[in-house]
Amino acid sequence: MAIISFIVCLSLFAAIGALSMLKRQPTTGDYLIAGRSVPPWLAGLSAVATNNSGYMFIGMIGLTYTTGLSSIWLMIGWLAGDLTASLLIMKKLRETSETEHVQSFGGLLAQWHGTDYTMLRRLCGALTTLFLGAYAAAQFTAGSKALHVLFGWDLSTGAILGAALVLLYSYSGGIRASIWTDAAQSFVMLGAMLALMSTATASLGSGEEISAQLIAVSPEFMHWFPDTSWLGVLLFIAGWVFAGFGVAGQPHIVVRYMALDRTENLGRFRVYYYTWFTLFYAATIVVGLLARLILPDAGSFDAELALPMMSMQLLPEIWVGLVLAGLFAATMSTADSLVLSCSASVTSDLFPERNASYKATKAATAGIVLIALGLSLSGNHSVLALVLVAWGLLATAFVPLLTVYVMGGRPSERLALLMVTGGVAVFLLWRWSGLSATVYEVLPGMLAGLLIFMAYHYGRKRLPV
Repeated sequence: MAIISFIVCLSLFAAIGALSMLKRQPTTGDYLIAGRSVPPWLAGLSAVATNNSGYMFIGMIGLTYTTGLSSIWLMIGWLAGDLTASLLIMKKLRETSETEHVQSFGGLLAQWHGTDYTMLRRLCGALTTLFLGAYAAAQFTAGSKALHVLFGWDLSTGAILGAALVLLYSYSGGIRASIWTDAAQSFVMLGAMLALMSTATASLGSGEEISAQLIAVSPEFMHWFPDTSWLGVLLFIAGWVFAGFGVAGQPHIVVRYMALDRTENLGRFRVYYYTWFTLFYAATIVVGLLARLILPDAGSFDAELALPMMSMQLLPEIWVGLVLAGLFAATMSTADSLVLSCSASVTSDLFPERNASYKATKAATAGIVLIALGLSLSGNHSVLALVLVAWGLLATAFVPLLTVYVMGGRPSERLALLMVTGGVAVFLLWRWSGLSATVYEVLPGMLAGLLIFMAYHYGRKRLPV
């Protein structure tokens, strides 16, 4: 019964993606940004599903299961940073993308002030393809882990199935198919999480009994902060605020803003996006805490498998299939957007001197899916680790430059290249030096990019640079 409900849900998503072809136009602009015609409710729900990827079902629940209540600061910091980026950057970004007639993230950065920074565009295209390819691989890995636990299938099966479905409707309908299926998937994702949360709560007793059990797990499990020093607490929170602000550097999410029908509808977009985002994130943390009580033998299994194992123990088979479909929906809703953003980068940014054709863009989509699938099959990677690295690298590469643009700065191409590469270099050095436990490396990486601009500007005593 579980596999039947799972297949029914996946078939529904595939059908919705196929229906989007009825509105498809055989143009690159329609394939990559849906002709800038997406209504705010649809764009908002799509952005939620894309942002809340398999790392929520797999990585975030695993983290909460392991560390406890302190994981809530990922939610608070992330949402605060995300909202700040939306208010500061996204309106100008949406306007500029339309004014400059760009369809890719690299094109947006290269042409922001009417410039034509070819080297910057190529670099952005290469980084987007590399980092988002790893990000897509994490989504396929998340799906494979769940199917392995629930059905006993080989770890490669879920990755191959997810890649095939993503290729099916992304290749056929482009970003429109992605957005339509994302909206449907967002309902399944939230419904699955709420169903598991309510069932787990009912099985554990009253609120007071659950609270007492959680406190008894360990002295630190229900502490609000993972660090006892004020400096450690501030750095911990600041790291996740910067991570949320990094949403402005995520091409697969930014494209939802670019596809929005009108800039004036950004307010309505935010209402749908942040309401759904908050509900889903909060439910994820609650489920992670409850999983520690349902599955008390921490250390005896991979914590990132807590959700599927918890589902099998608590839910009827038909609901197990729904939860699995919700998890798979989360992986596909992000993977399809990642793949399409890579396609835009390959055809529009890596070779900007050529006009990206519709057929070439679709061919790039197929190629990117195969590469991401190969990376997923190459090893049993941690979903959370892969996502945080890819997200952080994109944020440190692109957000400092976007921030400078929005604030009126006009860096030269040389300076823009220094900002992008400097941010990435600091991110990697911070991580390789083992300093990630102090603060999420996206914070020093983003600050490095901004400091490079400030040092160059004030050193030369002139603006624009």
